[in-house]
Order: sequence, then structure tokens, then C-alpha cells
Amino acid sequence: MSKKRQARRTFSQELKLKVVKDIESGKATITQVCREFSVSGASVYNWLNKYSKFHKQGASIVVQLNSEAYRSKELEKKVKDLEAALGRKQLEVEFLNKLIELASDDLGIDIKKKHHTQRSTGSASTQKKGGSK
Repeated sequence: MSKKRQARRTFSQELKLKVVKDIESGKATITQVCREFSVSGASVYNWLNKYSKFHKQGASIVVQLNSEAYRSKELEKKVKDLEAALGRKQLEVEFLNKLIELASDDLGIDIKKKHHTQRSTGSASTQKKGGSK
């Protein structure tokens, strides 16, 4: 059994520069680049060492709490939470509509008002008799 050998890939200098720029600006992380391009972390670090103005070998990077990447992750989490809340509310609306439908069938009356039906003027028992107020 021989393993199939994957063809050697080379990345253009333009792509490497774009990747380095995206990492520097916080649009992408090294892990994201590795996954997207199926490339090793060592290769990405080599690109950074070669093309970056800021990321040189042996230099350390301080990530602050209010960085763009952190803010983006927080916003993504908030969107996910809001989508989940919206989904729960949609289920609640569907449940209540079904409940109204079942109650209407059980009672034999239309509980749900339609926009084309006329408004009720009140029941006869609540109106004063004699016509004057």
C-alpha cells in the first residue's frame, strides 16, 4: 500500500501579503488562515516573519480586551443569542396560534378576529335601557 502524495502547493506572494495584512489588521487569526487555506501554522508564521512589519521572530504581541477580534466574537455571540430568543418567540407564537385554533374548533366560534370583520358595539346587556345617559 502506497500513500497518494499530495501535489506540492505554492502560494503567490500577493496571497501571502494579503494574509499577513489581514492578520495584522485583526480581520483573521492564524488559526483561521490555517483552516481556510489548509496550511500549517509554521508556514503562516514564516509568512509573518518574512512579510510583516510588526510580527518579527521573537517579538511578542499584546492583545487588549477591546481588540477588534474580541469585539467581533462578542457581537457574534450576541447575534447567536438574539437568534435563539427569536426562535423561542416564534415557537411561542405558533403555539398560541394553534391554541386559539383548537379553542375556536372546540367552542365553535371564531376567537381570532379577522381584519375584515366589523367591530363589536358591545353586548346588549351592558347598554343602558331607555336611550339616555
